[in-house]
Amino acid sequence: MDEDVFEVAVIGLGGIASSAYLPVLGTRADLRLRLMTRDRARLDALGAAYRVPAECRFTEMDALLGDDLPQAAFVHVATVAHVEIVARLLDAGVPTYVDKPLADSLTESRALVEHAERTRTPLMVGFNRRHAPAYVAAARAPRETVILQKNEADAPGVLRDIVFDDFIHVADTLRFLAPGEVSDVTVSGRVEDGMLEHVALTLSGPGFTCFGTMNRRAGAKGERLQLIGDGHWRDIRDLADGPTGWAPVGRVKGIEQICEHFLAAVRGETQFPDLQDALATHELCEQVVERLDG
Repeated sequence: MDEDVFEVAVIGLGGIASSAYLPVLGTRADLRLRLMTRDRARLDALGAAYRVPAECRFTEMDALLGDDLPQAAFVHVATVAHVEIVARLLDAGVPTYVDKPLADSLTESRALVEHAERTRTPLMVGFNRRHAPAYVAAARAPRETVILQKNEADAPGVLRDIVFDDFIHVADTLRFLAPGEVSDVTVSGRVEDGMLEHVALTLSGPGFTCFGTMNRRAGAKGERLQLIGDGHWRDIRDLADGPTGWAPVGRVKGIEQICEHFLAAVRGETQFPDLQDALATHELCEQVVERLDG
């Protein structure tokens, strides 16, 4: 095997993998991909599209791992399968990147973090907004007030599912952009028959307020971040701070950058993000669910 080429497994080939990650990972000359999904037709279609040889296409974890382990893995399966798949990889000693959330409860999320620490296997959670160029720049800008909206046209959903699978982006981005220690957390929203209609979260501390909201019946899908501080007002829409020209969507949304960070950390060229910090975002999501549930 070429020492400069990394063997990387991509497990789960649904929408997020095919639309966001494979266009990044599948075009890198320094990676040799192994693809896995139980859907054979999808596996072969994407394998052909990204020129992944038949022997590197798998429908089962046992075959994927085999005797020759991949050097890293990206996990894009449904949240309900995260614990089982990630635990297998951690036990095998394979550095693992997993889509947020770790799991859809704080208990299971904490158990995965403890599993990673116990096996001493690196685990990274996919909070791509922390790597999106416009949001990285926002984290350097004066910000006494942060307002983040992430809305859906018409998609109410089960409270816990929506908070952990989607609103978690809002919660984590507010934590990322908070310019100081958070001293107060407030939560409000509307839940009808267990279905989340809208939710709002405020993180505040000395001299700053960060407010995030999600409306699942907004009539249109979109994300908007506003920063106010030091006499300036910054307005970022759909993760883009102005025209992006021909920049790939994966670069605008931080997918390219977060993949590079993970792979560089696996190679020992940089540090993995603090896993306890990622867990703190899951703790905040559990708090949101508890305050809105009942």
